Amino acid sequence: MQNFKFQNPTELIFGKGEVEKVAKKAKEFGENVLLTYGGGSIKKFGLYDKVISLLEAENINIYEVGGIKSNPRISSVKKGVQICKENNIDLILAVGGGSVIDASKAISVGYYHDGDLWEMVKEDGEFEKAIPLGTILTLAATGSEMNANAVITNWEKKKKLGVHGTKYPNFSILDPENTYTVPENYTVYGIVDIAAHVFEQYFSHTDSTPLMDRWAEDILKTLLESSAKVLEDPKDYDARADIMLAGTMALNGFVSMGKEEDWASHAIEHEISAIYDIPHGAGLSIVFPNWMKYVIDEGVEKFAQYGKRVFDINDEGKNEKEVALEAIKETREWFNRMNAPANLSYYDIDKNDLEIMAEKAVESGKIGNYKNLDKEDVFEILKMSYK
Repeated sequence: MQNFKFQNPTELIFGKGEVEKVAKKAKEFGENVLLTYGGGSIKKFGLYDKVISLLEAENINIYEVGGIKSNPRISSVKKGVQICKENNIDLILAVGGGSVIDASKAISVGYYHDGDLWEMVKEDGEFEKAIPLGTILTLAATGSEMNANAVITNWEKKKKLGVHGTKYPNFSILDPENTYTVPENYTVYGIVDIAAHVFEQYFSHTDSTPLMDRWAEDILKTLLESSAKVLEDPKDYDARADIMLAGTMALNGFVSMGKEEDWASHAIEHEISAIYDIPHGAGLSIVFPNWMKYVIDEGVEKFAQYGKRVFDINDEGKNEKEVALEAIKETREWFNRMNAPANLSYYDIDKNDLEIMAEKAVESGKIGNYKNLDKEDVFEILKMSYK
């Protein structure tokens, strides 16, 4: 295990009916709140009206940035920063999934940035000042409700970048009932995204990390069990709660303590969705099993361990490579059972764009640590993902 420093300041408020606490939490920071949200589902299902009513009851002044898209755009960040500067915003309240929260984090730090906001994203630095941020999570996926990461897209430049060290939410309210109305396909994409976050930290060459390995494996087993339940009954509260908490714990710093991480598959997927605007979890469903096949020889024993502990693969009479390959097959079959896409042609992606994606993925240098990938490696994984 490597040396590490861990700190996570987010207050997690979890459970049924906890949204009722949002106004009193917001009031702790001031009277001017910027409410951020996505395409309107929170209005359709009543959460928007509920939050507005609660805030108004505390005499809070509300300003809004709505319509934040999946793969959130830098244009939404710019709009939010302008509103914050014009109205002395005390708190940003993000109501939605990871895209809304990510845009809100960028707004939070962008308020104090002098200069072009896309250049701020490209710098990917540690930000010293930020407007306070609260969240009400409506989609279990990114873990953005309890970390300082964000992913922002510049649609004009066809570029999607991760930004680290932005802003930990001051508080995050997680009520699993708010995920009941998430469409089945986005529930699935969220589950895949959570699993992918765990994979990026689990497949590591760092020695002697048994606690982190077992924590990761238990998150994956929980997802495996709960995904079947929630697809059978979208209002299974316990399954929704387990998936929601798994999403938070997958990327709040716990699983990665003392470990080298990979993140190549995310870098590859970012280039796909930057050009074609496909859902992030859908792209990961396509890429990750093929990344696994491509890098398997870098650590056959880790893939075999994954298969035995997560899928309960019986290794009697099999060598480690056979167990490892079976684990990858089980991963693909799990995603298939959830009707997650298996290849890039599902989205009518032009095969001629694969080399462009590969080149953009490594334009700042090789990616990944489990296997250090260059352009040719990425191109091979994309070709495998196209079939």
